[in-house]
Amino acid sequence: MSTQISKPTEQRIGSDSLPANSTLVDELEDLSIGAIEERLEAASERFYYASQWQLILWRFRRHRLAVLSLVLLIALYGLATFAEFFSPYLATSRFPGLQMMPPTRIHIFHEGKLHRPFIYAQQRSLDPETFRYIFVEDTSTPYPILFFTQGEEYKLWGLWSANLRLFGTGPDAPPIMLFGSDPLGRDIFSRTIYGARISLTIGLLGVAISFLIGVIIGGISGYFGGTIDEVIQRLIDVIISIPLIPFWMALSAALPRNWTTVQTFFAITLILAAVNWTGLARVVRGKLLALREEDYALAAQVAGASKPRIIFRHLLPGFTSHLIVSITLSIPVAILGETALSFLGLGIQAPAVSWGVLLQDAQDLMVVAQQPWRLIPAVFVIGAVLLFNFVGDGLRDAADPYST
Repeated sequence: MSTQISKPTEQRIGSDSLPANSTLVDELEDLSIGAIEERLEAASERFYYASQWQLILWRFRRHRLAVLSLVLLIALYGLATFAEFFSPYLATSRFPGLQMMPPTRIHIFHEGKLHRPFIYAQQRSLDPETFRYIFVEDTSTPYPILFFTQGEEYKLWGLWSANLRLFGTGPDAPPIMLFGSDPLGRDIFSRTIYGARISLTIGLLGVAISFLIGVIIGGISGYFGGTIDEVIQRLIDVIISIPLIPFWMALSAALPRNWTTVQTFFAITLILAAVNWTGLARVVRGKLLALREEDYALAAQVAGASKPRIIFRHLLPGFTSHLIVSITLSIPVAILGETALSFLGLGIQAPAVSWGVLLQDAQDLMVVAQQPWRLIPAVFVIGAVLLFNFVGDGLRDAADPYST
């Protein structure tokens, strides 16, 4: 009896159609022919009896860039959720005499000896030649960076009082400002972490609202057709024809300036959702036009199922994967929309903090030339948009049954 593995069996072992398992091939080398055949049969059954979501998950895991992006996005939302803990100072804390200070340098050597990470105090002085304030380190005393230290008191999510910070320098030491400070002496790193809470949350809430509107209106248009479909499609044409930025600006300018931060937040969310549902509605309409004539839809109709049940219970699950990809790719648009509105002074207003508000403070040409560290929040905007796009690409490839 031959102990060689046949050619077809070798191809089955390396087939891309099987679920990804990094240890399967290594284990097969030490197994007998019977055990190999049992393992291959079990893997084949696992593949053929897997649900749609399991297949999507297996394919998504193979997209390493998308998986890494998803991990980074989870970390970014973790920073935003626990901004009070991860930021060394409050978003409104000011440090007199340290206005427009460049990012703090972290050292590990003092007088030629190795130390734990520390910083030096900054001495501010006026340059008599350029008439600009410059900062010089006072290297006489090192101030170690402390982890899980006590800092300014805050209320976590506005509910529980606490003062534990991830890192800091202590009450009697100079402040550590990883991203430098603004003209009021506020830590840009802390404000960037706090700003992520509004910018990222608006993206999620805005897309959630536009998703519901798009699915409901698109489902009604695609399933019923006729006059209802014609009216809805003409409404979508009108909305799409309106210039986006001027439309946002007009709606934002109509908001009362005496509204609280929470009221403005939800108003901006509704504004972003008001124009982002049209594309999804048309996609849902096109899918339902094709699926409503399928046998299972007709069978549900003959069985007496209600029209909402046929739409949401039988038809929409047929392209749920596409809807998830659409949501993922729409969130960056909402984030950019909030950033643009706040940058133009029509969105979130100070003292609230968002990435758009931080960039609004840095729109002066002098900032770009002399204080480039104040543009660091733009890096977070670009990074968040890219991460969402990478995750969306991975989900699209995983959900597409015809992709290789």
